[in-house]
Amino acid sequence: MNGAASGNADAMEAQSGRETGQDNKEDASVVKISIDAMGGDVGPEVCIAGAAIALDREPDIQYVIYGQESICRPILDRFPKLKAKADFRHCEVAIRMDEKPSQALRRGRYTSSMWKAIEAVKLKETDVAVSAGNTGALMAMSKFCLRTMANVERPAIAGIWPTKRGESIVLDIGATIGADSQQLLDYSIMGGAMARALFEVKRPTVGLLNVGVEEIKGQEEVKEAGRLLREANLDTIDYRGFVEGDDIGKGTVDVVVTEGFTGNIALKAAEGTARQIAEYLRESIMRSWTARIGYLLARSAFERVREKMDPRKVNGGVFLGLNGIVIKSHGGTDGEGYAAAIKVGYDMVRNGLFDKIEADLKKFHALIVPPSDVEEETATGIV
Repeated sequence: MNGAASGNADAMEAQSGRETGQDNKEDASVVKISIDAMGGDVGPEVCIAGAAIALDREPDIQYVIYGQESICRPILDRFPKLKAKADFRHCEVAIRMDEKPSQALRRGRYTSSMWKAIEAVKLKETDVAVSAGNTGALMAMSKFCLRTMANVERPAIAGIWPTKRGESIVLDIGATIGADSQQLLDYSIMGGAMARALFEVKRPTVGLLNVGVEEIKGQEEVKEAGRLLREANLDTIDYRGFVEGDDIGKGTVDVVVTEGFTGNIALKAAEGTARQIAEYLRESIMRSWTARIGYLLARSAFERVREKMDPRKVNGGVFLGLNGIVIKSHGGTDGEGYAAAIKVGYDMVRNGLFDKIEADLKKFHALIVPPSDVEEETATGIV
C-alpha cells in the first residue's frame, strides 16, 4: 500500500472514530485533555502542578491523567480542585528521557503513560494529549497510534516564536531531518491553518526559510517549494517568498517554514542567545552599586523584557499532520511552562485546528491531478 492510500485508510478510520466517538464526549463545551504525567525531567510534580494552573485559567478543562499511582496520587491530593476535574488512570510503564524511539515503542507501546495519553485522543476520549517526555519517543508513538492524515507524508512540529510584532509560528522544529518540496508545501498549508486557529487571521502570511530572499538562492527543494506555492496561489495563505533567519525575530511573516534540522538549530540558537543576554544583563547589574541603583530605577522595564524573553510563555510544540492533536512541552520546564503547553492544546481544540488542517489539505490536493491520471486521460481520450 502506498503512502497516499495508507493515509486515506487512516483518515477513514479516524473519521469513523470521530463519528462513533461522539457519545464519549459528555459535553461539547468541555475540552478534554490527556496528560502524560510521567514525562519530562521532573515528571508528575511539574505536570500535575501545571495542569492545576491551567485549570484555574480555563475552568472548562477536564483531564485524564496517566501515570504511576504511587507517585502521582500524593501529588494530586494536594490539588483538590484539579482532583475533582481529573480521571486518574494507573500506568506502570514510564518512558525515560534517554530512550531511543524504537526502544520506547517496544517497551511502552499499549502500556506506558505516554502511549495511553495519545491513545485517548485516538479513541476520542480526549481532544488533545500533552506530554513533556522524550520528543523522539512521543513522535514515534504519535505516528504509530494516530497515523498521518491523508496526503501527508511526514508530520511536523510547530512552535510559537516571540517576535517584535507579537508571535509567529515556525515549523518544522525537529520532527524529521530533511524535506522535499511537496512536504514543505504541506507544512505551509498546515502552518497556515494553525495560524488561523491561534492568531485568528483570515489569510496568514507564509515564508520559506532560506539563505537569502532572492529566488535563485537556496537548495533545490526550497526553490521548488517556492515555485509550487506561487503557482498554487492558495486562498488560505498569503505566500511572501523567502525569508532569512533574522526575519523570524522581526515577525516578517506569520508562519516560517523549514525542514526539521534547520528549524531545530534555529530554535536552540534562539534559546541559547536569550539565556546569554540574560546572563550578560545579570553580570552587568551586579558589577557595581551604581548599576544596581540603575536597575532599581528601571526595574519595571527590565521585568517587561524578562517576561518577553521567558521561554515558558511560548512553551508547547504542536504535532501537525496527524489524525489527532498532540502537544510537546519542553522537558525541563516548570509548572507555569507546562500550563502554557496545555493552553496551546486548549486553544487548538477551541479554534478547530484539526478541522482547518483537514479542510485546507483536502482543498489543495483536490486541485492536483496525478500525472498518471493525466497520461491515462490523454491516451484514452476520456476526461
